[in-house]
Amino acid sequence: MTSIAGASWLVAPETKRVMAALEAARAGASRFVGGCVRNTLMGHSVDDIDIATQLTPDQVTLAAHAAKLAAAPTGIEHGTITVIADHKPFEVTTLRRDVTTDGRRATVAFTEDWSEDAGRRDFRMNALYAGFDGAVHDPTGGGLDDAHAGRVIFIGDGETRLREDYLRILRFFRFNAWYGKGELDAVGLAACDALQAGLASLSAERVWKELKKLLAAPDPRVALAAMERIGVTGKAAPEAVRLARLMRLIDIENQLLLDHDALTRVAAMLADAEGARSLVRRMKASNEERARLVSALGDAPRIVSFMSMREVRRALYALGIATFQDRVRLAWAEDEDARKASQWRALLALAQSYVRPTLPLSGEDIMAAGVPEGPLIGAVRREVEAWWIDADFPDDRLSIVERLKAVAQGLA
Repeated sequence: MTSIAGASWLVAPETKRVMAALEAARAGASRFVGGCVRNTLMGHSVDDIDIATQLTPDQVTLAAHAAKLAAAPTGIEHGTITVIADHKPFEVTTLRRDVTTDGRRATVAFTEDWSEDAGRRDFRMNALYAGFDGAVHDPTGGGLDDAHAGRVIFIGDGETRLREDYLRILRFFRFNAWYGKGELDAVGLAACDALQAGLASLSAERVWKELKKLLAAPDPRVALAAMERIGVTGKAAPEAVRLARLMRLIDIENQLLLDHDALTRVAAMLADAEGARSLVRRMKASNEERARLVSALGDAPRIVSFMSMREVRRALYALGIATFQDRVRLAWAEDEDARKASQWRALLALAQSYVRPTLPLSGEDIMAAGVPEGPLIGAVRREVEAWWIDADFPDDRLSIVERLKAVAQGLA
């Protein structure tokens, strides 16, 4: 039998404490499930540890408290109790079967049947379980093979799985982006194509979250191309009209081993700042995300590969490091001349080492120059700052004070 015994997360003290508590309540009734098992088998990092159990939520809570562990009913309507050991959360969920579904949420009933619990999940590779001893269980009979081969295949009938939750359409592409090898499963793709109208029933927040997860994959180009081919991109994000630029950006990042960021990639697929505003308004994105995307797609100052050091410093001062880097990457993705790659990389390097200068001028300095307290202080400061920027940020207090006196006299 396949085993993941020895995985660092499995033998960690906090994991042992939680599983020991569950085992004390009923031996053999609890198994690790989903991403932690799949990722271990596929050589990916493990962030979250989920546990499936035949114990009821009340029994899980009693077992946790008996072992002096904290337990919180974070998803009690679905049978989930979060057990905390050494400040690390573990989601412990009672085995379930779906009673009713409406394409967005399900009413569930508890069960003790591992196959029933597996059957309500989305993909075979996500229905893998592992005991406390590391032994892997594969109730669907295809999850292990899929994990080893990099295949994302629905459990049972794909259309049935999608009707249970239409978000699984986007999850199909997201899991292919992260774990798939080669072309997408044709049967699963056809199911997504047939039922993509169901995306309209989903909340914008769920779609937005899934889209960002997809774009966070190191190289999602195959999945994105398939989405575009069957029209899912337009339904999930109609503002995404610059797929060619996005593909080019991902190509640059992968070829040159650059780090990547999901929001930069979102910006790459949008036409302009107005497209960004439309997307974030519809997706109900955060204010921080809105500011990031709108700034990334601004027009001024113009970013080109041959910027002088002085132009770079001015742009960085005006835009900040994050926005400057976003705009460099988008401009680079528009530039088809591979010979300029070193110039674009140099701009990114300059941004990484940039330390924003501070104009050495206080309100007291301005008032000492004869400017009365009030709004005129801000006006004088802005005038001096504009001169300071134009002079390439001199660190010469005498020159700055002389300029201050001239501005103060001119505005008096």
